[in-house]
Amino acid sequence: MHRECGFGDTEFLMSARTIDLELIRKFNVPGPRYTSYPPATHFTEEVSKDLLLEKIEANNASPDRDLSLYFHLPFCQSLCWFCGCTTVITTEQGKSARYLDSVERELDTMGRYLHPDRKVTQMHLGGGTPTFLLADEIRRLGGMVASRFKLDPDIEASVEIDPRRLTRDKLEALREVGFNRASIGVQDNNPEVQEAVHRIQPLELTAEVVGWIRDTGFQSLNIDLIYGLPHQTVGSFEKTIDEILDLRPDRLAVFSYAHVPWIKPAQKILKDEYLPTPEVKLHLLKLTVEKLTAAGFVDIGMDHFARADDELAVAQREKTLQRNFQGYSTKGGTDIYSFGMSSISQADDIYWQNHKDLPEYYAEVDAGRPPIARGYVLTGEDLVRRQTIMRLMCDRGLDYRSMSEALGLDFEAHFSAELASLDDLEEGGLLARRPGRLEVTELGQLFIRIIAMRFDAYLIAGKEGRYSKAI
Repeated sequence: MHRECGFGDTEFLMSARTIDLELIRKFNVPGPRYTSYPPATHFTEEVSKDLLLEKIEANNASPDRDLSLYFHLPFCQSLCWFCGCTTVITTEQGKSARYLDSVERELDTMGRYLHPDRKVTQMHLGGGTPTFLLADEIRRLGGMVASRFKLDPDIEASVEIDPRRLTRDKLEALREVGFNRASIGVQDNNPEVQEAVHRIQPLELTAEVVGWIRDTGFQSLNIDLIYGLPHQTVGSFEKTIDEILDLRPDRLAVFSYAHVPWIKPAQKILKDEYLPTPEVKLHLLKLTVEKLTAAGFVDIGMDHFARADDELAVAQREKTLQRNFQGYSTKGGTDIYSFGMSSISQADDIYWQNHKDLPEYYAEVDAGRPPIARGYVLTGEDLVRRQTIMRLMCDRGLDYRSMSEALGLDFEAHFSAELASLDDLEEGGLLARRPGRLEVTELGQLFIRIIAMRFDAYLIAGKEGRYSKAI
């Protein structure tokens, strides 16, 4: 359950910032979000599935490493036009039962490679809309997991919720099978914005669902907002933030709208003339950071905010924060095994991703084959840079001696060119270089991706993908 935080201790309180908009304009360039390194744009079909399965089997030679499970449930009854997720739009409720059949077959197929005694400490349902499932289907999914995995009694189990078609019995089913963290999508409360993005969700409905979440015993509530949507103004978005703060969430994710119509054609519906100008969007960011930090939230980084006593904020202070495909996490040392179409897994030095096309996913699973479509095997240098970028993004800095010990090399010598390239970022106030360490400033936290890009060997070599801007 959510509990009110005492914010008297200044150690836990990040002061509101004054943000220099000119500097934001200068450094607002496209870049990866680094939920993996290398980013998923580097995954390829050329990697042998047999090699990936061989490595997966080796990863399961002992039960020592914990597991994080992810299930991608892709169905939505309608498309939000801003959405960048992998979804299947349908009003046919029966499709979810067919999908669960395939997920169960995939679990059995991959179970041949999984050590039965590995402990599951984290689980997440994403989509799409996981609550597209009926209550009994949620119970079925929970049973499928419980019968095949060793679940930690203190498991962190989270679910993404769309309030618009939620029923209380679905929430009760989620609690029955062990889910204890809820994340609800709001994006914006303004009716004009909601109509423009094809997502009508009155504040009264959101408030009712928040009440249900608390009544049914969820331990934590996250609310998602998006800035940069059509018709948003500083005044209208400030009203949305105030209304959301009144609901007392434990965490907030306030994402920058990524306009990538070359990837998501539905975004072409959102005409440029209705989107906030770059100037307005920068003011929306400034408003968000200043209001949330003034309200006692800690800026975790990459659009995420948490109350000062939240596990994410504690992990950040203690430098145990992690970053993976689900974003920031407190669960270090876990391998991610994901199920369902398009889902991405990570273990040791490999990534693998399932087929994104539903018929292809079904065909592979029905044939008793792992539905892996592409993957990536990390080199030794990839592993060094992955650890460097993750620690930079989680710790807001790098201690060269600690990194040298962790990586088994002379960090300053290995990254001498990269460290020397930071002059412009230091002059812009994004970071400070001290003897033996690099520190990210409060302004730099907004541009942590830009700093991380300096340590990305593929961007340095000019092998760039098409990414959204940092803000």
